Amino acid sequence: MKVDTLLFDLDGTLIDTNNLIITSFVHTLEHYFPGQYTREDVLQFIGPTLYETFSTLNPEKAEEMMQVYRKFNHEKHDELVTEFETVYDTIQYFHEKGYKLGIVTTKIRTTVEMGLRLTKLDQFFDVIVTLDDVKRAKPDPEPIQLAMKQLNAVPEHTIMVGDNHHDIEGGKNAGTYTAGVAWSAKGPEYLKSYNPDFMLEKMSDLIEIVGGDQK
Repeated sequence: MKVDTLLFDLDGTLIDTNNLIITSFVHTLEHYFPGQYTREDVLQFIGPTLYETFSTLNPEKAEEMMQVYRKFNHEKHDELVTEFETVYDTIQYFHEKGYKLGIVTTKIRTTVEMGLRLTKLDQFFDVIVTLDDVKRAKPDPEPIQLAMKQLNAVPEHTIMVGDNHHDIEGGKNAGTYTAGVAWSAKGPEYLKSYNPDFMLEKMSDLIEIVGGDQK
């Protein structure tokens, strides 16, 4: 297996935004549907776009709910976001070895940049594809294909790494290898059911999988 390109989801994969996301959903839903949603209930909303989630709950209020969510999310961002184990060192390693590195996320660019600056990961990525850049989000292959195009990469030499089935299915739809992360908020068994090519117990496992000294 020859891999020269690594694409990553952001939330729940590179940075631990799970508490921030869950708290933001609970805050928003408590405002519109008092007493109806617990922290456990909102796990199902991690992965799809905000619009997809809120439009299924209340199509007429979806845009308004997104604004409430994002306002709270941005205010609490730096307080609640942390970094997953071995992420920084692993990404730095691949950057120094000359691998092509990209992020493919369903977040808007403003929030993505906040997370990358906070964790100091912003210095390592050549390409960032956000919800603002595409018409269709993961699991549609469009954002992953856009990232590969911008990196001059090909699917057979690329791995898509993520914590949600949207990442695994998106990678498969784009023809890349796929890797799930065991620290997914939904649990490793959930991701394994989508048959990723690899499962990572920690991000540094990727070094052994890829083979390290490629460049």
